[in-house]
Amino acid sequence: MNHIRQSVSWWCFVPNKMIPEELVRASAEIGYEAIELVRQEYWPLIKDHGLKIASSNGHQSIEDGLNRRENRERITGEIRANLELAVKWEIPNLICFSGSRKGLDDQIGAEITAENLRSVARMAEDAGVNLVVELLNSKVDHPDYQCDKTDWGVKVIEMVDSPRVKLLYDIYHMQIMEGDVIRTIQGNYAHFAHYHTAGNPGRNDLDDTQELNYAPIMRAILATGYDGYVGQEFIPKSDPIAALKAAFDICNVSA
Repeated sequence: MNHIRQSVSWWCFVPNKMIPEELVRASAEIGYEAIELVRQEYWPLIKDHGLKIASSNGHQSIEDGLNRRENRERITGEIRANLELAVKWEIPNLICFSGSRKGLDDQIGAEITAENLRSVARMAEDAGVNLVVELLNSKVDHPDYQCDKTDWGVKVIEMVDSPRVKLLYDIYHMQIMEGDVIRTIQGNYAHFAHYHTAGNPGRNDLDDTQELNYAPIMRAILATGYDGYVGQEFIPKSDPIAALKAAFDICNVSA
């Protein structure tokens, strides 16, 4: 039976809500299969608890990213090194960022982003690791970020034309920017290799104070044949373990 494989985004819980050992132990006990976006020093701790590492950053940074040719040499070197680590630690996804516009035209930014991704696509293909460009909102959390709409991201991925260069569809961020989440997933899932969650507004728990209905969203993802991870990337309002358990139960759908 197919099911949603869930992971936990480290930064939402450590260090402000939990200590590392507490988060990893609780995640394993609840039923999460992986942790993501965690510093390398804690990778052995995750493995010792029988969990996987779902994603790591491919390069720095969110603001200074792939939409500038002058960043290519730096980013290529960072991605090359991180691909080697991903192979060693069996990490399926490296997260990449378009960077901020800083006055750059969207079409030109897309072309440069695709150009820079094409220069590393073969490395990702040889490694068997996905480079996932994250869709982020520019309205609330990341002002001026260029990859802030699904259509822009899809345009980039189509120009790159690699089975290992895809998008990270962040449900929280795209709810802020465009909504229509389920229809967007149904129409573009072939370009999505990873998903993130959070309640909106507020980026908090997946509870009844926020507007996204996550159970049918998870069923829509599962219906596409997706077998990767869905990362819980929300900041808990109170008890973090209770919030993790509640989110897991909401998203724990199968078919």
